[in-house]
Amino acid sequence: MVGQYLTRLLLQKGYRVHWLSRKAGESVIDGYKIQVFAWNLTEQTIDEKAISSADHIIHLAGAGVAEQRWTKARKQEILDSRIKSSTLIVKALKEMPNQVQTVVSASAIGWYGPDRSDSKTPFTEDMPAYPGFLGDTCKAWEESIAPVATLGKRLVRLRIGIVLSGTGGAAREFKKPLMAGIMPIFGSGKQMVSWVHIEDLCNLFLYALENKGMETVYNAVAPHPVSNKNFMRSLAKSMGRSWAIPIPVPAFVLKILLGEMSIEILKSATVSSHKTTATGFQFKYPTIEQAVDHL
Repeated sequence: MVGQYLTRLLLQKGYRVHWLSRKAGESVIDGYKIQVFAWNLTEQTIDEKAISSADHIIHLAGAGVAEQRWTKARKQEILDSRIKSSTLIVKALKEMPNQVQTVVSASAIGWYGPDRSDSKTPFTEDMPAYPGFLGDTCKAWEESIAPVATLGKRLVRLRIGIVLSGTGGAAREFKKPLMAGIMPIFGSGKQMVSWVHIEDLCNLFLYALENKGMETVYNAVAPHPVSNKNFMRSLAKSMGRSWAIPIPVPAFVLKILLGEMSIEILKSATVSSHKTTATGFQFKYPTIEQAVDHL
């Protein structure tokens, strides 16, 4: 979802875009031809032309965290897809002639744990990874791409929040019950959601690509996190469904339905965007009302 949107943005800005996929070939998006190069994460191989032709690399690869129940096998796939892809990029940049200047890599706010009840301080980029599946995964993910910085390349990592888009992701799933007049409130509904509009996220990727002053890690979240309850109310209002009936979904029901993944649905995580905005980046949709109205 992010890759498609970002590709369109880059093409509009005059960039030539190549994709990496399991099979080589060509694709077309908005009338533009996209050259597709092959890579194989299991065998750790990649088409040398993909590296030699690139000035910049944007690394988005990774199995979807919320798409399936977290079985042991799925958790391994989530981890491997991130580590093996990062490892292959580092290996290619070490071994193949290239002119790559910048690598911008996705990460996630799963790095952070739940808000502390005794603190109103939001999470910042200098805080350690929280022990747990997502925290450990994000830590390993960032560590696996980190050697890029030792190769004379500028490395930027963006810890992405819940991405809101009109074509997929969380917002589309939340809209479904609202269309039926039901407003689900997860757990207490007080847990804070750190989110970002897909347009702002892709603009931030472009900004990180072009702003040579950006290095290390930045939180890719809007400046105003919102509670689950207020998020649902704002979405309902924007859809003309203010009359939708609030239906609490108790924590134990989520645990039965989602298993370990329910921890993340119920977790309150207030993440700061201060370091990101301090670079001069401006969010087009800083509030949830602006974001959902646009969506």
